[in-house]
Amino acid sequence: MKNIEHIVVRFSGDSGDGMQITGTQFSSTTAQMGNDFATFPDFPAEIRAPQGTVAGVSGFQVHFGAIEINTPGDEPDLLVAMNPAALKANIDDLSTGATIIINKDAFTELGFKKAGYGMDPLEDLSGYNVIEAYITTQTKEALKDLDLDTKSKARCKNFYALGMTYFMFSRELDPTLLWLKDKFGNKPAILEANSLALKAGYNYAETIEATAEVYRVKSASIEKGTYRQISGNTALAWGFIAASEKSGLDLFLGSYPITPASDILHELAKHKNFGVKTFQAEDEMAAICSAVGASYTGALSLTTSSGPGIALKSEALNLAVMLELPLVVVDVQRGGPSTGLPTKTEQADLNMAMYGRNGESPMIVLAAKSPSDCFNMAYEAARLSVEHMTPVMLLTDGYIANGATPWRIPDMDTEFKTITPRFVTDKDLEGGFLPYKRDAQNLVRKWAVPGMKGFTHRVGGLEKENETGNVSYDPANHELMVGIRAKKVEAVVNHIPEQLVEGNTDAKTLVVSWGGTYGSVHQAVSDFRNVAHIHMQYLSPMPKNIESILNNYEKVIVCELNCGQLKDLLNSKFSINAQGYNKVQGKPFMVRELMGMLEKEV
Repeated sequence: MKNIEHIVVRFSGDSGDGMQITGTQFSSTTAQMGNDFATFPDFPAEIRAPQGTVAGVSGFQVHFGAIEINTPGDEPDLLVAMNPAALKANIDDLSTGATIIINKDAFTELGFKKAGYGMDPLEDLSGYNVIEAYITTQTKEALKDLDLDTKSKARCKNFYALGMTYFMFSRELDPTLLWLKDKFGNKPAILEANSLALKAGYNYAETIEATAEVYRVKSASIEKGTYRQISGNTALAWGFIAASEKSGLDLFLGSYPITPASDILHELAKHKNFGVKTFQAEDEMAAICSAVGASYTGALSLTTSSGPGIALKSEALNLAVMLELPLVVVDVQRGGPSTGLPTKTEQADLNMAMYGRNGESPMIVLAAKSPSDCFNMAYEAARLSVEHMTPVMLLTDGYIANGATPWRIPDMDTEFKTITPRFVTDKDLEGGFLPYKRDAQNLVRKWAVPGMKGFTHRVGGLEKENETGNVSYDPANHELMVGIRAKKVEAVVNHIPEQLVEGNTDAKTLVVSWGGTYGSVHQAVSDFRNVAHIHMQYLSPMPKNIESILNNYEKVIVCELNCGQLKDLLNSKFSINAQGYNKVQGKPFMVRELMGMLEKEV
């Protein structure tokens, strides 16, 4: 048995082979065994791409270890390839000397043809440790005594493969066996079949131990606490529920399903017991309009989507800007433009978040940096929106929305500030109610909920007269109100943390990142050592010390998964002549890519 600090495993097969379930179970077990980890699910956009083709390959990568894990890993050390297409789609990513588990049953002439191979690819795998196993056949043999049809037995092959990896990496079977019992407790035949397949795969790997190296990964040394595995979308949902509890407001979500944001709706719909109301609208416009209406009635209101849906929401979002009502808009970014790459990641919606509305309509823009951080930033988005009576755009992306990491369950009483809604009181009636009268420091108006006697006021998208809120076409008033709305957003800078600098703060080069690129950039900077690093999560307004930090370095390199949107924003705002390092492939940064860039540029 070989002790290792960290390792990368990738499960890959046809989109019907259950690779997402397999990877999720592997990472769940890894979490329960105390390892730090990060995951990266990768699947086709088509509901059912042609079976056996590269276009239909679905994968799930897990990077786990006894050390701090910041990314799902660059190069798999173990690939489970359930068919030739899975091998072809992943072979170029493997590390030197990687182990490949092959489902030999699928490596037929027909399989080679569907994958685009002209010959048997197994003949050209020198340099890899190849384990050929008849996984489908052996699964059916293990289940031969069960009263199931052949097709149902074959479908259990993913758990057979999972059992093999559990033995190879000294994983325990019990967490998955308990999950199977919970999942299929009302389907005894399916429960028994998958359980037997898992154990059979484990036992088979034990019999070929001489071929398959066995590894032990010790538990990670992490901050004490209670942990669980969490995905970015689930963390967002829970963060909003926590904000609802801490603000005393009911939570309302108006949403229209769209990849990769739909799981937020799915998760929130499970929690009606916390006063959560979810509404699946007929389209994106109805979704955000329902959220604006819910906000007007005094709810903590949000709407979720991805780039194409955010474009459709822009008019109603501007209505919330004009009304000065709290509203959180979550944009889980994906590859564009148009329908683009629905299941792939990108960071190309920053300009839309900053400027994608008609007229002068500034708003708060935040970005989460990791799956577990989505909880914190969901809470922060809700806090800023409610306490400053303005819409907030929260940016995540497909990479962190679908990925998972360990999350320490926080103490909500001590680690998160109470959120204080700015509701009107009887004192606001003295001298007559003025719905757009503001506090002098933050320029925030009060929240008057319908049905409160004496607080009747006009709403709508037409320009408001200062303080009264009446419709006004006066030129001077319009300019005044435009300025006030902008200054209100700018004043938020006094209620957000200053920017932190990581890495070698005395270096001459500063690397800037934002959003889901944090893990890979942080790891590259840590490995390279001769650069400083800032990761920006508050994009509008930016922290008050950001300009002084940028001006403290001779060279600034902005790394982002677009064509340079944050770089252009920083250059236009601060004239720092930053350069960009960009990738627009629907894939996250690899640490090795960033290391190569730093070696060239620094």
